[in-house]
Amino acid sequence: MELRQIQYFIEVAKREHVTDAAHALHVAQSAVSRQIFNLEAELGVELFIREGRNVKLTPIGRMFLEQMKEAMNVIDSAKREVEEYLDPEKGTIRIGFPSSMANYTLPTAISAFRDEYPQVKFKLIQGTYRYLIDAVISGEIDLAVLGPVPKEEKKVKAKVLFEEKLVALLPLNHELADFSTINLNQLRDDQFVLFPNGFILREIVVNACKRLGFEPIVSFEGNDIDAIKGLVSAGLGVTLIPEVTLIDNLPRATIKVPIDQPQVTRSVGVIIPKERDLLPTEQLFYEFLSKFFARLGGFSS
Repeated sequence: MELRQIQYFIEVAKREHVTDAAHALHVAQSAVSRQIFNLEAELGVELFIREGRNVKLTPIGRMFLEQMKEAMNVIDSAKREVEEYLDPEKGTIRIGFPSSMANYTLPTAISAFRDEYPQVKFKLIQGTYRYLIDAVISGEIDLAVLGPVPKEEKKVKAKVLFEEKLVALLPLNHELADFSTINLNQLRDDQFVLFPNGFILREIVVNACKRLGFEPIVSFEGNDIDAIKGLVSAGLGVTLIPEVTLIDNLPRATIKVPIDQPQVTRSVGVIIPKERDLLPTEQLFYEFLSKFFARLGGFSS
């Protein structure tokens, strides 16, 4: 079994199309088909069901894919470990983050880190809360910055970097727009714009409302912070979002209003795997994050 065969197999499985995989790999379609055929012959099983130009994994193919993805992660990690052993300041960091960290929190930290280590490269992966935790555990990414910091995950080590407030984002013509602060209970009868079910920020908002005896009326949902801001900007509802996501980026026709009763907060931190050591470059960034946010006084407003 050759490494090239595994790489071709994973690409075809991802795209479910041999021609598309060949284009992505910058090789001839015949080369991809030949390597897949040789791999199946060596294993003695069919990995794909052919459906015209498309292919789908067989049950044994799906099992083999998961094992090979883990194997490639191990190989990739080993190569990177050798490279970073020779020079930790020239390595690559694979870091995950949710959309709420995309505009300010993570870019600010990475920019400051690159001032000290300009040759370090980053591979940035945006995803949902659960995906990021699972990706750190599986080795798909090295570490993730997310909030709130998970407390019950046995396979990750979590470090709190700071606490941040959630604030109300209201349409400019809202009856509470001129208030300096509001009570969350004052939004009881409003239409809310929130993330879909399964997103952690939605859970935080819903739980805060439930503690006051009401469940928010959700009129619209958005899959990322910018979508939610846009819906509020269009006057379609109100929302609660991390205050840091509004730094230098308050949408048109909206107003940010702090919530004083009760204060709604979330912890923000970094998670790393418990069952494997960080590579040298990853360790540099992990240690840098704690020092960086400590210097900023917790980064909270």
